[in-house]
Amino acid sequence: MPATAPLRSNPLRPPSRGPGPHLGGRNGVAGTRAIALASLLLVVLISALALTAITARTAVAATPLTVSQAIATQNGTSQTVRGYVVGEPVATTTVNRSAFTGDYAIALADTAGQTDTSRMLYVQLTTQWRSAWGLKSNPSLMGRLVDVTGPLTAYFSHAGLKSPTAISSVGSTPTPTSTATLTPTPTPTSTGGTDTYYAAALGKSGSALRSALHTIISDQSVLTYDEVWTALKDTDQDPNNSANVIEVYSGRSISKTSNGGDPDQWNREHVWPQSHGGFGTTPGPGTDVHHLRPEDVTVNSDRGNLDFDNGGSAVHQCSDCWRDGDSFEPRDAVKGDVARMILYMAIRYEGGDGFANLEPNNVAGNGSTPYVGKLTTLKTWSAGDPPDAFEKRRNDRIHAQWQGNRNPFIDHPEWVASIWP
Repeated sequence: MPATAPLRSNPLRPPSRGPGPHLGGRNGVAGTRAIALASLLLVVLISALALTAITARTAVAATPLTVSQAIATQNGTSQTVRGYVVGEPVATTTVNRSAFTGDYAIALADTAGQTDTSRMLYVQLTTQWRSAWGLKSNPSLMGRLVDVTGPLTAYFSHAGLKSPTAISSVGSTPTPTSTATLTPTPTPTSTGGTDTYYAAALGKSGSALRSALHTIISDQSVLTYDEVWTALKDTDQDPNNSANVIEVYSGRSISKTSNGGDPDQWNREHVWPQSHGGFGTTPGPGTDVHHLRPEDVTVNSDRGNLDFDNGGSAVHQCSDCWRDGDSFEPRDAVKGDVARMILYMAIRYEGGDGFANLEPNNVAGNGSTPYVGKLTTLKTWSAGDPPDAFEKRRNDRIHAQWQGNRNPFIDHPEWVASIWP
């Protein structure tokens, strides 16, 4: 056999480097590419997962809250809520399903046939939304599914959404079956320390409630007409300037010391006109600070003894105030205040104490009779402009410092509909 030829090294083969992976040469290049590809795939996977998470969060954020969720989230944050229009709120536990009285609010629920007011969200309709979304003007909106965006905060002392920034319809919706007015058995609204004050009235309704409230609020101190000047400087103090008071109709902030009878000064406006009852400035109804407010002398003169109703021509020096031959309309921000002052007077002065029996009626142009109108308008104003912080503070100051009694319709605005259904 021929001799075995000696082994010769292959100049193209790299020398052995011992055990372990070889990263050089073709095998090394392939390994490097595999690692790079794996790293790239890992980056893509992580990016995809991150994008999915972001998309999911965005989708969740964009999903409107249900009415139930909105009721549980009354923290003042701005949210979009989706629900069915189920009526017109007019008090804490009363929602009209027909015979709508105004365009100031709508109630939403998670079902179109909901009749339990505790499962409704009360939505305030500010001026820009009333003509398109108010139920008096648009009763066909009942049962419509809508999205409403705005701050989740109490309205009518009830879970609500105020000052909406957007309202829109959502697809086609059913029509609710019930059209009855929701008037559950009156339930006392918790008002902290005032529950003791109203103990004899809580749980009552109608004439029984009226009688109880008259007895409660008739226990008061009576001021002189001069003392009213001092009282108003306290009760109507500008919350942003303690040296000023706020004029009720004009809304102007003016120095407390600029009181008197000259133009551009402020004087004592009788919201229930003196001539509508013949009490003048006599201690009693003529000096009751619950209906006496600071007002510009000229605007006070323009209002005169007119009843209250909507419409007319613009009033000089009183933005958003209107008047015609028999009525006066104040600015939106105090419509409810005016209504609750009138209704207080009707309960407080029932014909005793040697004074006339003051009553609201549904007439504008009452002249010198002991009536003030227009009741349907006043009820709508009270419902559309619930008590605010200024009005509540005023009620507290009159009670604590000046007369020792309260306006019950500021503490319990739902009692308006109970007494004047």
